[in-house]
Parts: sequence; structure tokens; C-alpha cells
Amino acid sequence: FIRTMAENLRPAVFVTIDQLDPTSKGQNLVLKVESIKVVVDKVRNDGTHIQIAEAIVGDQTGSIILTARNSQIGVVNPGSTIVVRNSKIIMFKGFMRLEVDKWGTIKPSQEEAKFQVNTQKNLSNVEYELVPQQNNQDADLRQ
Repeated sequence: FIRTMAENLRPAVFVTIDQLDPTSKGQNLVLKVESIKVVVDKVRNDGTHIQIAEAIVGDQTGSIILTARNSQIGVVNPGSTIVVRNSKIIMFKGFMRLEVDKWGTIKPSQEEAKFQVNTQKNLSNVEYELVPQQNNQDADLRQ
């Protein structure tokens, strides 16, 4: 008896913004886009074009800055609902950013979100610092 790959897949588990922390990775979210701004738009020496944009995205529990790159930017439109899969939190100058690398996806949602984005609780506005532990072998992120 041979099992196919599809039979072995578990259903995706979706989380909300308030469940994210600096160590979050592999997270799936349904988010609404509030705004987007291109922060890098340049041509590299080898002729390739790179664009990086920061978008304010969120759900009813909070919001965060999503870093979108190149083709991801076309999906992230203000007012649209997106499905983010296999995302991770990166720390940028002590602040959290949501990012999707080559192993994840950002796609338009099949249905429009019925929630309003809670912009009052923006996780990217909370600064974290690296605090060494007693044994100096591990470090812990604290607000």
C-alpha cells in the first residue's frame, strides 16, 4: 500500500497577529493590507532589478509590517486580503517584521476578509532587545 504525498499532508494551521513573537517561524496567516510603500528600487551591478516594499498588514487582533520582495509586491495591494504561508519573523533594528522567503507564499485570498485591521496594536512598533541569560550561553528576546 503506497500513500501519495497529498494523503500525508496535514491541513494548514492559521494563526492571528497577536500569536506572533520574535521567534515565530512557519506561520500561516490571513491578512488584510492597509498600505504599502516601496523602500528599495534599484538595479544591481549584474543588471537584475530588485524591489523591496514594506506593507502594513493585519487582522482583528493587531498589525505588523510585512516585507515584500519583487514579485510578492504585485499581490500586496491596499484593501486586499492575502494568504501568507510559511512566514517568519525577522528582527530589523530591534523591531519585528513579517517576511516570506523562497519556501513560503503570498497569494490573494479567495474571499474578502470580514474584519477590520487593528492598527492600534502594531507589533512592529514594539522594540525588543537581546538580553543575555545568567549562563551567558543563551540569549533571550525581551520587550
